[in-house]
Amino acid sequence: MNSLNTEAFTLFDQHILWSDMIGNIFGLIALALGWRRSIWSWPVQFVAGLILFGAFYGHLTGSAGKQAIVMVVAVYGWWQWNRSKRQGSDGHIAPRFATWRERGAMIAAAAVGTVAVALLFKAYPSLSWDPWPDAYIFVGTVVAMYAQARGMVEFWIAWLLVDLVGVPLNFANGYAFSGFVYVIYGALVLWGMRDWWLRSRSAARPALEGAPA
Repeated sequence: MNSLNTEAFTLFDQHILWSDMIGNIFGLIALALGWRRSIWSWPVQFVAGLILFGAFYGHLTGSAGKQAIVMVVAVYGWWQWNRSKRQGSDGHIAPRFATWRERGAMIAAAAVGTVAVALLFKAYPSLSWDPWPDAYIFVGTVVAMYAQARGMVEFWIAWLLVDLVGVPLNFANGYAFSGFVYVIYGALVLWGMRDWWLRSRSAARPALEGAPA
């Protein structure tokens, strides 16, 4: 893993590490597979988390911890999609909108989780050099992946909110490739959200058409 933490090249005066580049390429592929509702999104996400864990471990412990949680949620997502994929007519998971109760629970979990993790980072400064945005990304990523595992369209919105902070934070941390990839994430998120949105509405239409007037 040490060899992966060596410099691959320099781009716009930013030093690109092999681990940062490879891990984020895997993450990008995982998001694209998630857009296609492929169950292989989860093992690819697990590999991305493993590589980025090695990139961050030892000097950005909080970011490394986030990747450890990402790997755990990836295992959960694989299990959940295996259980739910028969719900879709094409053999893939059927996207749906979260209920208002689920939305409220996720917003509350994100808010409380961000405060709790930020306070942990502030209590142990070695975990993060910038506790609040790092905690926001940490918790936001977990919430987004949980919503993805449950097939909720809102997971794309959660990812978009993470991207808004993730891009400047990664550049500030010296992980330029992560910053560039987060920009691409933003475009994929918009396209993926449109696709899942339309699929969720088309799936609900037959039930509405068959309902009594």
